[in-house]
Amino acid sequence: LCAGAAKAALEAAGVDPAQVGACVVCTVCADQFSPAAACLLQRELGLAEDTVCFDLNAACSGFLFGLHTMECLLAASPKRYGIVVGGEVLSRLTDFTDRSTCILFGDGAGAAVVESTEAGWYSVLGTRGDRDVLWAWGPGPERPYLHMDGQGVFQFALKTVPQVAKQLLEKAGMDKEQVDWYVPHQANHRIVESVAKRLKMPLSRFYENMDRYGNTSAGSIPIALDEMAEQGLLKKGQWVMCLGFGAGLTWGGALFQW
Repeated sequence: LCAGAAKAALEAAGVDPAQVGACVVCTVCADQFSPAAACLLQRELGLAEDTVCFDLNAACSGFLFGLHTMECLLAASPKRYGIVVGGEVLSRLTDFTDRSTCILFGDGAGAAVVESTEAGWYSVLGTRGDRDVLWAWGPGPERPYLHMDGQGVFQFALKTVPQVAKQLLEKAGMDKEQVDWYVPHQANHRIVESVAKRLKMPLSRFYENMDRYGNTSAGSIPIALDEMAEQGLLKKGQWVMCLGFGAGLTWGGALFQW
């Protein structure tokens, strides 16, 4: 999944693998703990051996953590381009007898080729250690199933996501109306609807696709961006705000020009 998404992103960007300085895969369910999925992508994509490659686990906020991490990596790299992948096979962690979770999650991957430029870019990240809201068992006798306190996630998202949006706007010195697209983590339509109401923005500015793919965790935001690009919804110069939240607890946002 990750290789397919990354290859498509490189082709769409017209970037040669030799120009890539770092590759970060954001995931909670790689094929194995080690080697990292990003290391295997180095070989699969034909990246140079001096490319920094590693996996990152921030659950559903992973892609946004990955983007900020890539910003830092490219600032110290002689190469201009990086690859950030969000990919999950959540069916590996899903208890299909638990209807409170099994109907919500999906498998998928999305990738972005990013370039180190002087263009506008703002990010907000946060973490609060909590294993009770959304989590999966680690190594041990228990099956590694996803567990979720749905109401807890809902309340956490409604409190956190609007705050992140406001922090991003403050950093950028922008008004909410200047944002052309809001691209939230695809967890739940009611959450997206409630966030739009709290920000007093029309729901039409918020892109959604969870009705087709479910919650693909770290894959949800890059998959949504890819769909928007394919549909011609994203145009050069538009301002895009991505908003995510997930297990950890983690949350994040990115505001940038397409």
